[in-house]
Amino acid sequence: MFPDLVSDRRFEKERVRDAPAVNALAAGSIHITNFDANSACDAAPSRAGKQMSTCSGNRIMGMSVFCPMQKVETPLWFILIGGMFFILALAVSAIWEADIRWLHFFQAWMYLATIALSWRRSRWGYFVGFSAAGLWDYTNIFATTFFWNGLQQVSRWIHTGQMHRPDLMIAVPAWLSNLLVVIGCVWGYYRLPRKSWEDAGKLLLTFALTTGFFALDMYLFQPRYLGIFPRLLHPHLP
Repeated sequence: MFPDLVSDRRFEKERVRDAPAVNALAAGSIHITNFDANSACDAAPSRAGKQMSTCSGNRIMGMSVFCPMQKVETPLWFILIGGMFFILALAVSAIWEADIRWLHFFQAWMYLATIALSWRRSRWGYFVGFSAAGLWDYTNIFATTFFWNGLQQVSRWIHTGQMHRPDLMIAVPAWLSNLLVVIGCVWGYYRLPRKSWEDAGKLLLTFALTTGFFALDMYLFQPRYLGIFPRLLHPHLP
């Protein structure tokens, strides 16, 4: 009897001594510090060969850990805004000129592919966007007068308030939207965690395929534009 009585009294004393700390923890006055939730989210059991897609199911010390929503990076916004605006410019131009509708329809798919792949952080999306948008801006600076004619229309609109050729003026925002895509793709690739010299070969391959697709698009629907390609090899300002 006596050993049991001594044990009960000892347990009662410990329970009374620890009661304030338990009550404080329940009341929220004691906080767990030095806890890095992001590190907990990134931790994964490598030996089991499993990687967690989300952190909401983790439980550490009896508490659920929720990772913050991944923020969309600025380069992706550049690609999205620039790509979508250029697609809109292609659609508007196709409304004004019915004979280029199929040409612009298939051209727009290169930008849709850029947006879809780049938002998955795929280097192929960056390569396609850089190739398509970079070629378009380069062409309209050194091989055609489309962009320069657009600047003239913008200047005339600013000085006179009259817009005589909106089909030419649209070249200016279209050129700027392609520049946004180029900047976004270069920036997005720069932020990739892993890069190698093999990417140079992939970029050249992507540029060749993208340019070939664009040339095929012209050949099928607007062969008169194929004369642009020889002038690309001999760039000059108007």
